[in-house]
Order: sequence, then C-alpha cells, then structure tokens
Amino acid sequence: MTGEEEKLHIRLHIYDTDMPVVIDRADEFTYREAAKDINKAINAYSEIFKGKKSDKEILYMALIDITYNYEVEKMKNDTTPINDILSKITTEIEDALK
Repeated sequence: MTGEEEKLHIRLHIYDTDMPVVIDRADEFTYREAAKDINKAINAYSEIFKGKKSDKEILYMALIDITYNYEVEKMKNDTTPINDILSKITTEIEDALK
C-alpha cells in the first residue's frame, strides 16, 4: 500500500465537535488516545469553571494544561546534554589515543 491507501479517514469527538481527520493508518490509536486526553482535560476544567468562565477560556485552560505536560515530558526526554557529554568524552579519548 502506498499514498492514499495508507491514509485513514476518521472522526474524533472533541468536546462538542466531531473533527474529521485524515491520518496514517498506523497512527489511529495515538490520535484516538489524544482525543480522549483532550476531552478529559476539558471535562476537568468544565467541572470547576462551568458558568464562571467561557467555553473558550475553558478550552484554552485545557490546551495550556496539555501543552505544559507535553513540554515537561519533552524536557525529560531531551538527550542533548547526554550527547554533549558523550561527544566531549569521545574527543578526550581520541586525543589521548593519538
């Protein structure tokens, strides 16, 4: 399978909207889990702020929460410091062997 055959047309229910998306077939589970996470965050903020904040503000709160968690995880997985240390050690070893 190539091209369009590998794509899948699905609908994700986000808050009060069905979102049609075209995705790689292999990514379906991840997209569906992402939709669940989005709805979970929106529902949590809705319980606290419904009637006190606009729907738009609640959506932004959920977006900030999700993105914050993403950034925290991204920093945990940042291998740049490790790669820098390994590069320095490799250089020192190569210099010592010359």
